[in-house]
Amino acid sequence: MSSVAIAINAAISAAAYCMTVRMIPRFREMFIKANLFGKDLCKKDKPQVPESFGVLIGCVFLVSLFLFIPIPFAFDEAAATDAITGGKPDTFPHDKFVELIAALLSICCMIFLGFADDVLDLRWRHKLLLPTIATLPLLMVYYVNYNSTTVIMPNFARNLFGTSLNIGALYYVFMGMLAVFCTNAINILAGINGLEVGQSLIIAGSILVFNAIELLLGHQVDLHIFSIYFMLPFLATTLALWKFNKYPSQVFVGDTYCYFAGMTFAVVGILGHFSKTLLLFFLPQILNFLYSTPQLFHFVPCPRHRLPKYDNKTDLLHISTTEFRLDDLNAPGRLMVTVLRNLRLISWHTKADGVVRTNNFTLINFVLVVFGPVHERVVTQMLMGFQVLCTLIALTIRYPLANYFYAKT
Repeated sequence: MSSVAIAINAAISAAAYCMTVRMIPRFREMFIKANLFGKDLCKKDKPQVPESFGVLIGCVFLVSLFLFIPIPFAFDEAAATDAITGGKPDTFPHDKFVELIAALLSICCMIFLGFADDVLDLRWRHKLLLPTIATLPLLMVYYVNYNSTTVIMPNFARNLFGTSLNIGALYYVFMGMLAVFCTNAINILAGINGLEVGQSLIIAGSILVFNAIELLLGHQVDLHIFSIYFMLPFLATTLALWKFNKYPSQVFVGDTYCYFAGMTFAVVGILGHFSKTLLLFFLPQILNFLYSTPQLFHFVPCPRHRLPKYDNKTDLLHISTTEFRLDDLNAPGRLMVTVLRNLRLISWHTKADGVVRTNNFTLINFVLVVFGPVHERVVTQMLMGFQVLCTLIALTIRYPLANYFYAKT
């Protein structure tokens, strides 16, 4: 009967798409009047664009799933029998119900905290703390329902650790860090029209493809159905948002959407028991994080905004830069920039006074280092194409290669 529930979920998701498409234009002026707008710095006329529209998308998503809450249990045979015949209360799947509510609670908390960030412009240390707080209901439910902290070891490590290893509390630390990473990774790889929403669309589609493959293989059916319940309305509302956020953007999504998207992915990854596979779908975000590490941890000077520079005359984006003296960096900073320079992953220009000028360390700027000045629309298309390529690599790692490394001995 789960196929009926999925069909109803798909219908609700389609309605959510239509509702979102109608609502966004109607709320644009309202957001501007509330001073929730910004200037699109990569356009000649620097137009005012309403921002923080992630809160609107998140609300539509939540309403969709609130309406869907009774559906899985109405088509659950044990729950339906209990409701009709007045059987024992123990037949109702309380564990599944609590999982669904806790997942919605975590996402709802993250939307609220993300909107607070958009309005109050919180510092980075707060941005690391907020997802941790929002994940607590999720971790508590995982502890009560599963409390499985055993990790299966790959073949090459089994002689040392055995077939599996119980890492205890470290598993919960990992899940908490996963939520922090997912929410902030999308936020870091952002800043040009359509990029945040575009990468989220591809990740959501990748998860749905993975869920479908697992269902066809008959692996952990209930867990992947649970993931589909969340991913379908997320994909629908995000697709509607993409219509207005792609180049040239009519609305900006703000940190609210990045937090909302990241927490939704973390929820299905944790409760769907495929957190490692989820990280494979985040390969571009992981590479961007590693590339950004020297600036994120202030080994190299990091300006508040690292967006590429816009050239009015050519309508193209150029690399944004940072400057420093090599001798002023600490030892780890000098090592990092030297390695990146030798690998030709950054630009490098030394002035007469010994000051070094290099690009800001983001994947967006890296594209411009490799290909030179490019139009904003093209940069977004390149990065989305790279996201799709990484999805294909992830699925290759997850199936042919994983079967080799985790083959039964």
